[in-house]
Amino acid sequence: MACPLAAVTSPGVSLPTKPVDQQHEIVRPDISWIPSYKVYKERVETLKALYPDRPTTLPEGWPAQVDSARAWSGEDFKNEEYVIQLSAEDVVEIEAGLAHFKALPGELTPDDVIQSNFPLPNLSNRLIEASKTIHDGRGFVVLRGLNPDKYSNYDNILLYLGVTSYIAETRGMQDFDGRMILHIQAVLEDVKKHGSMPNSPYVARAQPFHTDLCDVLSLYALGVAAYGGESFLASTARIYNEIARTRPDIIHVLARDDWIFDEFWNGEYHTRPLLYDFKGRGPAFQFSRRPLTGSHFSPHHPDVPAMTEIQAEALDTVYFLAKQHALEIQLQKGDMLLFNNFAMFHARAGFADEGDKRRHMLRLWLRNEERMWKTPRELERVSWECYGDHEWRKNRVWDIERSPPELRVKHRRASCA
Repeated sequence: MACPLAAVTSPGVSLPTKPVDQQHEIVRPDISWIPSYKVYKERVETLKALYPDRPTTLPEGWPAQVDSARAWSGEDFKNEEYVIQLSAEDVVEIEAGLAHFKALPGELTPDDVIQSNFPLPNLSNRLIEASKTIHDGRGFVVLRGLNPDKYSNYDNILLYLGVTSYIAETRGMQDFDGRMILHIQAVLEDVKKHGSMPNSPYVARAQPFHTDLCDVLSLYALGVAAYGGESFLASTARIYNEIARTRPDIIHVLARDDWIFDEFWNGEYHTRPLLYDFKGRGPAFQFSRRPLTGSHFSPHHPDVPAMTEIQAEALDTVYFLAKQHALEIQLQKGDMLLFNNFAMFHARAGFADEGDKRRHMLRLWLRNEERMWKTPRELERVSWECYGDHEWRKNRVWDIERSPPELRVKHRRASCA
């Protein structure tokens, strides 16, 4: 679900580059958007023989391990201890907060929902504690107990904003067309209607482990699929610890700024690292695979340079460790999942809708200005594009019924997938 970066001007980060015409076809590693374990293991063995003298110590300044509550494995959770169960009284309080907001004078919009005009006098302390868990603890929570069928789409959006404002009140712009909320749902009819393939938020295909571009990512389940659609979270700290312990040479590769991100726009690309040292928090990742590997629905421009075989090994090492240590979460209708986008990767299983059992998630990109992780220098530009005074933010859009995926198919550079 992460978006390709726009033009990056932070110090130390390459500007988008438009390559000169290539005389020969670029040879790329055998690496896929959703990778093959067999291909990965064969590459590991081949590179072991070709490069026997790779670094055996970590880069200077990088820790041997991240020792914090966010360094977990999925098997650590025997019960759903991450679920915050809303009581009937909590739901009544949320509905009262919604009624309070809607009764305020003037023509208010979703932009206007903040803590002070969506009062939750009793629930607020638990939500503030949830914010601490997301930023300083294990990194995620699930709020459970709402029934979205009781409310209109507009009221669902308002109460979603009201509840999450106590966890992270600042909202990020999710597309360069100014959209502040996305409807994640299968819209396969658009393939036939427009003759092109929608990006991943709008189809039922699985999505590999990745991060988005926000600080905190939130999903509100208005509906769940008949089959599949499970969510997966994986601790970036646990992945870092495993690699640092067993393959310190890969930390060198991940932290270099020569990774090529396809912008899917006239052959332009930029470069930056995949792994960052967040001040006071330790190492964490920020990337999605599609700009690095291309995919069947958005292949690389033929002039965009290829990653190296060593980079391909590193990229798939991260993926398969994420898969090994992932926690599977089966969201129920009405659940709100909120997690620290830097503290973990997320993925989704493919799904099938049937009858009235249709997967429909509302997605927000959020930030808590007091608890936020300090943005690494290389990510300052994209952070500003999400949360700053970007020109497209002046045209903020709140889609109430659904997002228009045809826009994101036509204009890939302004899309999330």
